[in-house]
Amino acid sequence: MKVQPRTLSGFMELLPREQMLMEKMMAVLRETYAAYGFAPLDTPVIEASEVLLAKAGGETEKQIYRFSKGDSDLSLRFDLTVPLAKYVALHYNELPFPFRRFQIGKVYRGERAQRGRFREFYQADIDIIGDGKLDIANEAEIPAIIFQTFSRLGLRRFQIRVNNRKILNGFYAMLELSEQAGDIMRTVDKLEKIGPEKVAQLLTGELGVPQQAADEILRFIAIRGGNAGVLQALEQYRGRNALFDAGLEELATVVKYLSAFGVPEENFAVDLTIARGLDYYTGTVYETTMLDHPEIGSVCSGGRYDNLAEYYTNKILPGVGISIGLTRLFFVLNEQRMLNADCCAAAADVLVLPMTADLSPAIALAARLRETGLRVQLYTEKKKFHAKMNYADRLKIPYVVFLGEDELSAGVVSCKDMASGEQTKLAYDETLARIQAGLARKYSGTVIRTEE
Repeated sequence: MKVQPRTLSGFMELLPREQMLMEKMMAVLRETYAAYGFAPLDTPVIEASEVLLAKAGGETEKQIYRFSKGDSDLSLRFDLTVPLAKYVALHYNELPFPFRRFQIGKVYRGERAQRGRFREFYQADIDIIGDGKLDIANEAEIPAIIFQTFSRLGLRRFQIRVNNRKILNGFYAMLELSEQAGDIMRTVDKLEKIGPEKVAQLLTGELGVPQQAADEILRFIAIRGGNAGVLQALEQYRGRNALFDAGLEELATVVKYLSAFGVPEENFAVDLTIARGLDYYTGTVYETTMLDHPEIGSVCSGGRYDNLAEYYTNKILPGVGISIGLTRLFFVLNEQRMLNADCCAAAADVLVLPMTADLSPAIALAARLRETGLRVQLYTEKKKFHAKMNYADRLKIPYVVFLGEDELSAGVVSCKDMASGEQTKLAYDETLARIQAGLARKYSGTVIRTEE
């Protein structure tokens, strides 16, 4: 009996045209990260469980893919941050600091598969790791890189929301609520979904926060008025808690440097509801949302942490970084019809069709075209002409080149533009120039359809 082919739930398989779009997105990310001096890094998908789970617990341990091979206890990586921590601790003496790396790789989580949520998915991370200290300017450069990344992908209407965990922790310390700060932040995080009245009910009900303190919390997180206005409003709390004051100084510095990095104010905003990983981040935190698609949630998040590799070394290694859930982002963009298939829809730029019994001239022509950097496929199957053209059309190959006895005797090349239908018979150099000019126009677009 034959086995029924199937793909497991929670695992994405793309058809070639979509896969090329995914590869194009990855290429844009790699180019942008490299432009800021980040080095590529790859770490093993499988790690020793004791290494991978040194910091884990709770939901992470429940979701991890863990198995035995002989006497080895092994696990699939569930993010790219823990492997980075191991890598930096292991290669500490060989790395220059600050160490800047980017990594795009698959991670695995055994959670319930849902629409847009996967068990195997790509993450795209960048991190800057310091040795003992890390300057605050890095916390402003990271969102500047987010801005460049999404802009190069084609997005315009997105917003990077910025906050500082020291401000939050200092504020709750002022209210003598430090022990409940984690639960309060988790409740506040529901503000956009359930509204301020229900948040207030949860604070005073489930968490037992005094009414006066709950009112103060709601006033605090509701501070708005542009970035300068929010910073000015926060000044009223200065002097009441040292941690809060330190966070306010850091946030003001990040906002100032973001402007210097060229990030328009409409693309970033101080948002006092942003907290991120409650036990992990210690300074600046970020969440990026698409303004026209708030239902998608955060498409890129991260922040500052004090000690990346504390479970592997006594060295103090502070860092700052962000992560893009690339598979989920691709799925949502594709579902919303926001991907621009025209920018990179074909595996080849040119399809060469031999029209003579001897294939040598067509083989030589294909090789000559490839030497110019074009992607060229030679089609040699014994099919009718209509079937050959249909093949090119199905693959969205932009140009088809014919080489028959007439072309060979005249020293020309026949070339058809598959989009316009225009066909020419020109010398090789003229044909090449026509193809290159057409491709330059075709591939000038972005992966994501640019919003008007």
